[in-house]
Amino acid sequence: MPTRSVRAPGGRPVVKRTESAKPPPVLVRQVRGGVVESRHRGSIVQVDVDGTVERVLGDADAVVNIRSAVKPFGLVALVEAGGVETFDLSSAELAIMAGSHSGEDLHVRTLQGIFRRSGISQQMLGCGSAGAPLDALTAARLSRDGEKAGPIRHMCSAQHTSLLLLCKINDWPVEEYWLPDHPVQHLYTATIARAFSTSAALLLTSTDACGVPTYAFPLAEVARAFAMLADPSAVRPTDTRFSMAAALTRIRDAMLANPEMVAGTRDRLDTSVMKTMPGRVVAKGGAEGLRCFSVLPGSASRRSRSSGIALKIEDGGGFDRAGAAASVETLRQVGVLDPAALRALARYHRPVALDPRGERVGEAVAEFELAPLGELLG
Repeated sequence: MPTRSVRAPGGRPVVKRTESAKPPPVLVRQVRGGVVESRHRGSIVQVDVDGTVERVLGDADAVVNIRSAVKPFGLVALVEAGGVETFDLSSAELAIMAGSHSGEDLHVRTLQGIFRRSGISQQMLGCGSAGAPLDALTAARLSRDGEKAGPIRHMCSAQHTSLLLLCKINDWPVEEYWLPDHPVQHLYTATIARAFSTSAALLLTSTDACGVPTYAFPLAEVARAFAMLADPSAVRPTDTRFSMAAALTRIRDAMLANPEMVAGTRDRLDTSVMKTMPGRVVAKGGAEGLRCFSVLPGSASRRSRSSGIALKIEDGGGFDRAGAAASVETLRQVGVLDPAALRALARYHRPVALDPRGERVGEAVAEFELAPLGELLG
């Protein structure tokens, strides 16, 4: 079977399988009139902060581009550089820079406040405006008023804002800050490498849709990073990630306190999960069907330690329906969701397809068993 090797955290070789490998299991089926129209395959892994795998379905070693799920970890660079104090950043402002916002007016106002205080022009944003805003109602209003969405409404504009603030602090040029050889990208990449217990030279990189570098890791390593975000204080002093704990705690708490800034006020899974389970789960998605969760200590039944969950839909997510359905079902099975929370997230758990009159004609159904690893081995 053809393979190729890439390097994972710590420099160990990881075999990345080709298309001829055994496919991951079906997680979600799209059903219409009793007929399965689509099948969405994927992998799920839950690990603790030390990287011990607790549950796995599919391939925990599948190499994935982390895309926007990297943002909470990259933001550590700004916090450690004193950006919160230098620019008097509020909790909401920190949260939006760790998230992927919907481009609503509250997001624009929040970012404009940062730009005013920093003295940086928002015209320096290099994220573009493709697909902005994500929020359908905001997009409809802008279209009605003949207004074209600018880069500040792009879902990644807050991450780009954090990069511009780092340039300001370090007296680096703000021009072409998105290029891989710019000093701010060297710092950002080094910060990501620390979060994943590796070195910048060993990272597998590519370019994200917003123009900045993104990074690839085995799915289990992504889950391990989100376990650290759940409880940074649990990182051992001998762990190379220990120095990030204070900054990550600040970022985690900002995200928990401001879920609307992490995503949006309408129809965003990350926000809905965090609002439904306040103070218990951090949710952050990435593109192409990647979904990540930090389960805080004591938030899941029968356990006291934190954990991280990473889920990847192989085909990219089926218009997001597969990622949403599989995510809620995963949280249910690991014991995070009580019946009331499950009801509150029902529209994500079984996303429906409607006809022109609003009648339900199809639905996405998540059916799989994410058993604890000990049970599988027994």
